[in-house]
Amino acid sequence: MLGVTLNSGEYLDRLQAEVARVDQASLQQWADLLFAAWEQGKFVYIFGNGGSGTTASHMAEDLGKSSLPESELMNEDRKRLKVLSLTDNAGWLMAVGNDLSYDQIFVQQLMNYGGEGDLVIAISGSGNSPNVLNAVDWANRHGLTTFGLTGYGGGKLKEMQQHGCHVALSDMGMVESIHLCLFHWVLNDLFARINQQGRHAG
Repeated sequence: MLGVTLNSGEYLDRLQAEVARVDQASLQQWADLLFAAWEQGKFVYIFGNGGSGTTASHMAEDLGKSSLPESELMNEDRKRLKVLSLTDNAGWLMAVGNDLSYDQIFVQQLMNYGGEGDLVIAISGSGNSPNVLNAVDWANRHGLTTFGLTGYGGGKLKEMQQHGCHVALSDMGMVESIHLCLFHWVLNDLFARINQQGRHAG
């Protein structure tokens, strides 16, 4: 935990330095994949554990609601992004965890929902969470597109994913914060494309 040894100013300096090191092309690819899912009417599934699990919920909420202007949310004819966080169905998660095993909680949902061409966004700071890896493996074998968000050395997820964004840092809290920070640019870019605003106007 970097904050154990760094004071607040040093911590913020380090955070800025780590954000600056992120591969910007991977951010653009992330936005491209989400826009393609919207264009093609494909589903987007997001999942992770712990802090990454709540990040998945946050991303799904923002992508579902904030990819359109508030003035358009009551328009029943507007095309929507189909997005779901697989961390949010508590009953299903507990049933699968209890009756099968915890490493099945995401892949079992994908078996019900997932279809060829859908997009999977898998979040794992370590890159080695078995339940995340099982879901990505299934998705890869069934024609879904996989995008991983990783930290540390990237783990097995970085090797398995088809695409991804890596934060090469061994501090879970900062990795999780950077994942969400980067996402908000991706969300803004998606919004601009869907609604033909800003850089994507006209």
